[in-house]
Amino acid sequence: MNEPSSDFHNETGFDSSLQEQSTKLSLSPKGHIGRKGLERLDLLLVVIEALDLNSSDAMLWTAKQIGFEETFPNSVSLWKVRSHNPLRKAHRRGNLSSMDIDALIHLVCSLSKRLYPLLHQLLSSKEPSELSRERWLKFDERFKDLIKERMNTRRVAIQNILTSNESMTFNRNLVLTLALSSGLGGFDRLRASLLDPSN
Repeated sequence: MNEPSSDFHNETGFDSSLQEQSTKLSLSPKGHIGRKGLERLDLLLVVIEALDLNSSDAMLWTAKQIGFEETFPNSVSLWKVRSHNPLRKAHRRGNLSSMDIDALIHLVCSLSKRLYPLLHQLLSSKEPSELSRERWLKFDERFKDLIKERMNTRRVAIQNILTSNESMTFNRNLVLTLALSSGLGGFDRLRASLLDPSN
């Protein structure tokens, strides 16, 4: 299977908030990823799905390319792991193994690298304001449609994503996290951002 192609073009110029966010993320890969981390990890994959209409095929292709074909041999196996997110309409109980969590993190990082040109466009301060606004509105619409389809809309956290005045800021932070996960050291940065702060 050929690698899914990206329609996006590289841009120059990044919002300075990227550098500020990067300095806040510890590079330590140790620690426990709890419920909140799993929720955020799954939401990052939903962001990827909102950005890439071919993401279902891309996820399985990428898993194979980075050596996780046995962990995610098909879409059902990937769904089962992602369903440990308690915000989903039908979520699976029990704990994920550290290997499954790390596999998901590696998958997110690799997919972020593939989508980096689009992430760059969304976050660039050099984009015309009207064009940037249109891109964000389009993304926001796709993202919320997927949230309504996959997540339990009775949960306060999901209601905040869908209706809160700060939802755009939340969405932007998710996109920013993906951008920071795409480069060298992206796995450690993303994993550190998902750690349970109580540990």
